[in-house]
Amino acid sequence: MNLFGNLEGFKMDVLKEVGNIGAGNAATALSQLLDKPIDMAVPKVQILPFEKIADKVGGPEQIVLAVFFRVEGEAPGNLFFILTPEAGKGLLHRLAGIEASDEEFFNEMEQSALSEIGNILAGSYLSSLADFTKLSMTPTVPGLAMDMAGAILNYGLIQFGEMGDDALLIDTTFLEGKEEVEGQFFLIPDPESFDKIFKSLGVPLTDD
Repeated sequence: MNLFGNLEGFKMDVLKEVGNIGAGNAATALSQLLDKPIDMAVPKVQILPFEKIADKVGGPEQIVLAVFFRVEGEAPGNLFFILTPEAGKGLLHRLAGIEASDEEFFNEMEQSALSEIGNILAGSYLSSLADFTKLSMTPTVPGLAMDMAGAILNYGLIQFGEMGDDALLIDTTFLEGKEEVEGQFFLIPDPESFDKIFKSLGVPLTDD
């Protein structure tokens, strides 16, 4: 299947709109949770092969923080919200006002806060995608890990049994005043789920 050849023009525009609406929903939900204005930049959206995900976050040996979910419903798959540990500390400080207790360690409160932020993001983007596709998609309870990017993705492969060949990447940037924190959100639909999603979006798929 040649996804890259099929996702041109208006087709990528649809995915960008999914990202825009999801980011808006996430900003609103985070603002309500934290009782302070939170903005999110217009996200950059792209499709990339599964094996390129680790490269996007600094390489397989890069230490990253990941909030991960299994997506259940009509288009099952896997979700990862990945950011550097430094960005994770910045996110906690700037958004939630939580001062870092340790530069290389996340205590229970910090892990809980990051999981909740990841949960809001996942719910917002999946809700946006579900609205466009009319497919039901629900994230499971989030897990959180800090390890090498390659190890985390391999763990997901073992934990969930399978991974799709391609991922939807949404570059996510949180804004508060002049401060910004970046993270990357990967939706990796199961092999059969990409077909369902794009057919529901009106995107014709053709085999190579």
